Amino acid sequence: MNISKAAAQSGLQATTIRYYEQIGLISSSRRDNGYRDYTPTDVDQLRFVHQARNLGFDIEECRRLLALYTSGHEDKACVRALAEQHLDAVDQKIRELKAMRTTLSDLVERCRTTTEDDCPILEGLAAKPGN
Repeated sequence: MNISKAAAQSGLQATTIRYYEQIGLISSSRRDNGYRDYTPTDVDQLRFVHQARNLGFDIEECRRLLALYTSGHEDKACVRALAEQHLDAVDQKIRELKAMRTTLSDLVERCRTTTEDDCPILEGLAAKPGN
């Protein structure tokens, strides 16, 4: 199938598929006219990468996961370790986002309640870390 059909079936944009090919994450065969040709297996791999990217795995993690997926010799311990490492990173990012939200919420509330001409938000952004 051509790239537009592969894109529709995988949920990816054609430009994303071309990029994944360019960096060697996935590959396709070529027709005699030079156009890319995708098999159902190729589309399955594209869907796999799309889902992994939606879960926040970076390209190199996707590369490792895809290699494990396509090898037929799934190393569950390796997959689990990679997923656990990624889950730890997601949890850390959640903690950071919660801290950012708390700080921003505090600055917005101070801005609402201040009667001074000074802007607590701008002052907060200009403050040295730890102050």
